[in-house]
Parts: sequence; C-alpha cells; structure tokens
Amino acid sequence: MKAEWSEGAPPSIFGCTQTKNELLFTSLRINIHSFMAYRQTAAVEARLQDNRTRILQAARALVSEGGWQEAQVANVAATAGMATGTVYRYFPSKAELFAEVLSRVSQREVDVLSDIAASDGSAAERLHSMVTTFVLRAMRNPRLAYALIAEPCDKAIDEERLTYRAAISEVIRAVILEGQAQGGMRGDVRADVACTVIVGGFMEGLIGPLSPLANTSQLSEAKQRIEIAALADQIAALACASVAASGR
Repeated sequence: MKAEWSEGAPPSIFGCTQTKNELLFTSLRINIHSFMAYRQTAAVEARLQDNRTRILQAARALVSEGGWQEAQVANVAATAGMATGTVYRYFPSKAELFAEVLSRVSQREVDVLSDIAASDGSAAERLHSMVTTFVLRAMRNPRLAYALIAEPCDKAIDEERLTYRAAISEVIRAVILEGQAQGGMRGDVRADVACTVIVGGFMEGLIGPLSPLANTSQLSEAKQRIEIAALADQIAALACASVAASGR
C-alpha cells in the first residue's frame, strides 16, 4: 500500500493516510484504554490490600483467643473467609504471618508510649504514666499481651518481639536522659542500662497476671479493675524508684 500525505495529517505507522479526526479518535481511544487499565490496577491493588488486612485481623483475633499455638493458618483462613492457599499467597509461612501481627500490634504500643514521652510533665511523671499505661493496656487483652510478651513462639516471632522491646526501651531511654539532665533522675547509672532493666522489669512483672493460668474469675468486674489499677501503679512506682535521684 502506497503511503499518501493529506494536508495537516502525517502518514500512519502502516503507511496509510490519517486525517486529523482519525488521529484525535486514535488518541482518545488510547487514553480511554490507559484510564481503564489504571482503574483495573487500582481496583486489584485495593482488593489485595483488603485481603491482607482481613488476614491480619483474623490472625490477631485468634491470637487474642488462644495464643500462637492455637492460631493455625487454616483457622485464620476460615475466620477471614478465604481459602488456606490464599493466606499463603500473602504470607509464605505461619511464622511470617504472626511476626507481622506482632509487629503491627507492638508498633501501636510504641506509638502510645512515644506520645506520653512527648507530653508535658517531669521525666518522672512521664515515666510513671508510660509504665502505668502499658500495664493497663496489656491487662485489657491479657491473652494477646501474654503472646506478645512471654509465650513460647517461633524464631521469627521472637526476633520481632526483641525488636519491639528495643523500641520501647529507646523511648524510655530518652525520658531517662531528660530526667538526668534536669537532675530529677540519678546520674550514676547509664540510661541505656536503666531503660533495659525497667522494660525487663515491668514485662516480667506482667507475666503472672497475664498468664492463661491466672484465675481472676472469682473477682467481680469492679474488684478486677481495682486490682489492675493497683498493679499498674505498683509496677510504675518501682520502675520510677529505680532511677529516682536521692531525696526524691
């Protein structure tokens, strides 16, 4: 076919003449196809993200009920309303799935403590508030908190747990450094050592109360609230006392 030129219209890629209207139509069609492809991609991404969120929510709920050992991938899939194979497409192993659950839940706790650390008040007051808040939040969902803090688990989950503890320690270390600079906390101890001891102390202090073996069923709801508040205050008081300057 011989290529021809018409006024104001270049030859097409096939050597045929295209008018201005034909070029406009072709361009419009390409743009429409591109837009539809974008919409399809956005819809697929949204669906994939929704599936991932459903899986993580289901896993978190199961851990809250029975810990790591009871939360099998098949149960997660059933709770999320999807096939087991679908879960594995997002998370190649159970360990990776639950490491992600621990990471997400833990980051929320770190964020809460960071907000308190950045609030008004003396370093001692903020430290007391941070520890108290951590204990109270843990006791609201004791089975989940026990899994995050102490329950035996796979290596990948345990590594994420150490990352979680290190992040909390860093937030507390910053508050201790402020307290030392202001003279309200003892300066004869290293802040990094003090924060590690404090975090280890209040987490260890929670293992018994959080344990599935702990029996509080004989207490009324009001009595349980009183006991939990007292526990939180005592653990926080001990944490603060460990770094308080002499005479304070």
